[in-house]
Amino acid sequence: MAKKSVASLQTGSKRLTKAIKMVKKEGSNSYSFVETIINPEQVNDWMSKQ
Repeated sequence: MAKKSVASLQTGSKRLTKAIKMVKKEGSNSYSFVETIINPEQVNDWMSKQ
């Protein structure tokens, strides 16, 4: 199960999005957070990957 948080950032002429995904660790009941800054068009593809 992954939860997401998305914030949009604008720097100059580029529009970027910071995406944070909560991923369950294999072999335990704990979660970790993975974050990246990418183009807004790529957010759904990145969220669907594990």
